[in-house]
Parts: sequence; C-alpha cells; structure tokens
Amino acid sequence: MRLARKFLFICSLSLSAAVCASAQNLPDSTIKKIDNLFKYWDKNTSPGYAVGVVRNDSLIFAKGYGMANLEYNIPIKPETIFHMASVSKQFTAFSIVLLARQGKLNLDDDIRKYLPWFPDLKVKITVRNLLNHTSGIRDQWQLLAIAGTRLDDVITQDQVIKILSKQQALNFKPGEEYSYSNSGFTMLAEIVRAVSGKSLRKFTDSAIFKPLGMNNTHFHDDYTEIVPNRSYSYDRTRGHFTNSTLSYSVAGATSLFTNIDDIGKWVMNFYDHKAGDQKDIEQLTQKGKLNNGTEIDYALGISVNDFKGHKIYSHNGADAGYRTMVSVFPDLKMGFIIFSNLGDTDPFGKAQQLQGLFIKDASPQKKSPKPAVADSTGAIFNDTLAIKKITGSYISEDGARFAFKLKNRKLFWETGRNNNQLVKHANDTLVMLNDPTVKFIFTVKSSKETIVEQYWPGNHRKLIKYDADAKPTDVQLQVYAGNYYCPELDCSYQIVLKDHHLLLTNAKYNDMPLTLYGDNHLTNNFWWMDNLQIVRNAKNQVTGFEVNSGRIRHLLFKRQNRD
Repeated sequence: MRLARKFLFICSLSLSAAVCASAQNLPDSTIKKIDNLFKYWDKNTSPGYAVGVVRNDSLIFAKGYGMANLEYNIPIKPETIFHMASVSKQFTAFSIVLLARQGKLNLDDDIRKYLPWFPDLKVKITVRNLLNHTSGIRDQWQLLAIAGTRLDDVITQDQVIKILSKQQALNFKPGEEYSYSNSGFTMLAEIVRAVSGKSLRKFTDSAIFKPLGMNNTHFHDDYTEIVPNRSYSYDRTRGHFTNSTLSYSVAGATSLFTNIDDIGKWVMNFYDHKAGDQKDIEQLTQKGKLNNGTEIDYALGISVNDFKGHKIYSHNGADAGYRTMVSVFPDLKMGFIIFSNLGDTDPFGKAQQLQGLFIKDASPQKKSPKPAVADSTGAIFNDTLAIKKITGSYISEDGARFAFKLKNRKLFWETGRNNNQLVKHANDTLVMLNDPTVKFIFTVKSSKETIVEQYWPGNHRKLIKYDADAKPTDVQLQVYAGNYYCPELDCSYQIVLKDHHLLLTNAKYNDMPLTLYGDNHLTNNFWWMDNLQIVRNAKNQVTGFEVNSGRIRHLLFKRQNRD
C-alpha cells in the first residue's frame, strides 16, 4: 500500500514538473499575464478553462483554471478531456482531404455518388459544398428541434441521417450563398464511411491521431462510453451553476474528445507534417468560392483570416456548456488553444487577448482612409407628405423588423437602439449618410402595400410595411388557428386562440405566445422556429406557414383541413 502511494506521489510530481517545465520557456511576467486573463475562473467553486500555447515543436504553456467536475471537486488540468464541438469539423474535413489524395473521391463529385440515401433535389451538391457550408442543406440541430427532439435528448447518427434523408428542398441553390450547416459535416462523416469502409472514429484514429501521437483523442460516437479524465458541462442559471446535458452519439460536425497536449500536436501538424503533407494542408485551408466568384473566409472545416497582419487558421465550437477555440499561425509556427466547460465563457475573446500577448502587429502601416459619407445635400425632405408614405414599421421574410421615422424633416432608419440617418440618392433610392453602401429602394404598390429592398455588400433583403399599432380582434386572430403539419419532418404544431392571444403548441414543448406582425408574420421565442411566415392561396385563405428562422428557410407546414 505504501509502495502504491509512493508511486502515485512520484507520478504527481512528474506531471507537475512537466507542466512547470513547459512554462519555464516563458518569462514569469508573461505567465502572470496569462494567469490574469483567467484568474476569475481559477477557483474550486467554478467551471473554467484549459489553456495551451504552442511554439515551434513544443507546448510552451499548458494550465487549467477552475473545475472539471464540481460535484466531485476535480480540477481542470492540461490532460483533462474536453468535448470540442465544432472544432471537430477540421478533422472530418482533413479525412476527406486524405481520401481525395488517395484518389478515392473527388471534392467536386456529387454527394449522391456516395450517399444514395440523400434525396434527389434536381441540383448537384458537391462534396466541396458540404466542406464550405455552401450546400444549402438545412441545419440538422434546428431540424431535430422543430421535429420535437431537444438538444439534451439522446441524438444518434442514424437519427440525423433519417431526418436528412427526408429533405424536400434546400435553403438556396448550392454555391449561391454561405450558410453554416452542421448537416454537411455529418454527411461528410458518412462519405468517409462509404469510401473507406471505416467509421469516422476508426478512420481518424488510424490516419490522423496515431501518426500524430494523439493518444487521448477520439470521435465520441457513443454517449454511454466512459472517458477517464473527462470534464463535465455546465451552464449558469440565476447566479448558480447547473449541469448542461450532452448526449450526442453523432460524429462529424462535432463530438471530438481531446485535451490540450493532443491538440498541441495537431497544431504543429500545420507546419511540421506527420499526418498528410503540405499539399494536404493547402487543400484544407483553401478558401471557398461562391458561384459568382466571391471568395469566402471559410475553407474546409476551418476559417482562414488575418490577425495583426499574420495568417491565422481557426475555428471555435459550442455545444451544451462546452466552448472551444483553436487558432494556428502557420508562418509564425505558433498556436493557441482554449477550452472551457461553462456555457457563458468566451474562448474567442480570450484567444484574441492571449494571442495579443505573443504576436506583434505586422499590419502594413497605412493612413486610415476617411470613411465614405453620402452627399448630405439630400438629407432634408421638404415633401413630408410624400416621405410619410414610406415611414413606418417593416418586417422581412426572415423576421427582421425595422422602422423608418421622420424627425425635423430628416429620415432615420431605426434598428433596435440605433438610429441611422438616410439621404436621397437617386429616384426612390435612399442610402445611409455615414455608409452609402447600405441602400434602400422603396416601392409604394398601393395604399395597403409598401415594400423596401435593402442592399448592403454581398447581401439583400426585402421588407414589407405593416401597421405596428394594429390590435387584431379575436375574429381576426382566429383565422390563423388550426393544426399545421410538416411532411418533411412528420410533425405537427397547433396554433390556438386563448384569452385573446395566439399560442403555438406542440406535444413536446410548452405553449409559446405568438405575436402577429401585419397579416403574414407570427413570431415567438422558440429559437428553432421563431419566425413563421403565413402562406395563403389565391382566395387569401391561410393554407400553412413557412419556417424562416436561423439556418432554416421555407420549411413548409401545411394547414390541415378542419372537420
């Protein structure tokens, strides 16, 4: 027994020495600055952070702050295992890159070549579209939530595949837009399985993790599996901590389990290759392009940006109470790793601060250009009768709400707490005084219909005017009551009138109040479907609604015939 205790003590000393040795490469002043960034969480009563800094071929700093498990008083250490959330995506993407180099697939292949279960939507969706988030495929988490699956339920790979196999439409034509979609990376994991004959877990273990010596890393595809040294997930509710349940048995978009030391080895692989080679890294970090040639910052499961004049590869993640951030500076041969097990932390912001301690600004010294300003001679509207026809409240297809108001013969675009002055530009076009790239084109179709088209660089939306002061009667509200069914998700919601208010109700969720804007928009506080756009027939009768919310567009719920 004494021998065992002595052995454990020596092991503990060895581990502490290893952590301290890595920090000895840094001046005490720098270590103190890092500690100050995380000191708020450095206590035994709070979840916290694990932090790592990589330089060249070494992990020069690794330390834990706060607790991995509050119930058993277990602190976070550099070897503590964290769930990576969307940081996982770059490993799924690298698997695809390796298979492409082996000639087993092509990034421009149609995904149905490998996934025949995905419906034929009469457009080509490529493997590259999935990797760049330009596929138009609706996001799996939102689809599951609408269908009645809570994100803290047990969610399996087969369950996600089943719901994706029933899609009847896309959010947009592939390649036309960038819209983040977790679905695409679950599908990429299935492509890895189809091409290699191995699950993503087994393929990454043999092709990536073993070559890199990442011995404490795996894709966690069985939520019941016990993982030693694992951190637990927490949120903060009304001033106290609560468990934040994560029961995923899915892999591809998420579910990588790893620690600071192992991710440090992955960081080094971007410039000192042991899994794949430089061409594979170049492929992984090649920015995507839209159909019109516009380049986007997202590459293959990883973003490519600039920080203080240096190239940076990065990705963050958020699932349950886990928050993660990994950034790599390939030209500097440096990397920064921040993991947290508390939902209200900000690893991205902390990464910016941490990087700032090590990286000097190499941005070209240029004189700041004067911001573009529109011609202010068009700022005064003398014809107030004409301009009042376009003032008022507007709502867009995706539920965005704005107002245009006239004050002292000046027109303002109001968005929340911001008031932006508009000036005349040409014909019916108005622009922001301080940013003329934001344009508004108004069209008064009739006394009952006014629309505005809003344009800003790379984006556009259409808004319709509504009466913000209207107080609909019970008779008017009753028009929307009924049962609504979505064949794509095989689920129903009901809209009911109760105590002069509309409610959205479902067997799985609590009743949710609905607010009517104009005649065709119902909003609520369900994050998965907070904006419903009413669909009508030629007789102006309500025949259904579309979910236009977050990463879902035009998901149709049909109104069932009344008895």
